[in-house]
Amino acid sequence: MSATEFPACPQCGQPNTYPDADLFICPDCAHEWSAQATTDEDDTGPRVIKDAHGTPLADGDSVILVKDLKVKGSSTVIKKGSKIKGIRLVYDNGDHDVDCKTEQGPFILKSEFLKKA
Repeated sequence: MSATEFPACPQCGQPNTYPDADLFICPDCAHEWSAQATTDEDDTGPRVIKDAHGTPLADGDSVILVKDLKVKGSSTVIKKGSKIKGIRLVYDNGDHDVDCKTEQGPFILKSEFLKKA
């Protein structure tokens, strides 16, 4: 990594970050993370997506919601305990990393609100 190439912010994805001692700082969202954590993530390979209890998820798994989720821009609510079959993991969509279909329609959900069935 050269002096002019700094990693994009892991929280908001903006590329205009800068170093400050042992940290990288994002001026857009004020997120701070260690430079060591950035180099560790690059060496580990593909990211492992885990559910609310820390169990690794895989494509095709069935999951259960652990919390009622309000659908943004709608009055629809996906209820706690709803079982979702045949999930697909998405690695390039920020923190919404599980693509699925429910009775209310298709959604991209955060894995932190799911548990493996």
